[in-house]
Amino acid sequence: MTAHFVFSSPAEAVAAVGRKLGPSGWLVVKQDRIDLFAKATGDHQWIHVDAERAKDGPFGTTIAHGYLTFSLINMFLPELIEARGMKMGVNYGADRLRFPAPVPTGSRVRAVGELTTAEPIGADAVQTTVRVTVEIDGKDKPACVADIIGRFHF
Repeated sequence: MTAHFVFSSPAEAVAAVGRKLGPSGWLVVKQDRIDLFAKATGDHQWIHVDAERAKDGPFGTTIAHGYLTFSLINMFLPELIEARGMKMGVNYGADRLRFPAPVPTGSRVRAVGELTTAEPIGADAVQTTVRVTVEIDGKDKPACVADIIGRFHF
């Protein structure tokens, strides 16, 4: 799938600050993905992995871990932005991570974004910040909002 915004130089990224990105395609968050995340991270809290107990819990079903939802951003980003012809790209970090709403098992989620900053680093690199919002189909509040920082070397 082609990204919504493709840039080939630091100058192109800088010129695009403020550009809206997305949406990505939808992804259904299934219980098996939640269970695998629990296994990988050791977070087996019942609201994530015990469907029977979760029926009587605050959400009426199991919910995805917040950090699982956050980690899905890495899957959605290539649909939002692409640094074509780069020699190397690195995840530099994230700022302002928030989880405004839970993701009930079986929900569809997708990402939208905005290129909020792009700063040249020397002559051949750029540091970008993309504010990524993970939306839940049919819900008013997003599941996750994070400012994702990347560095791209050309």
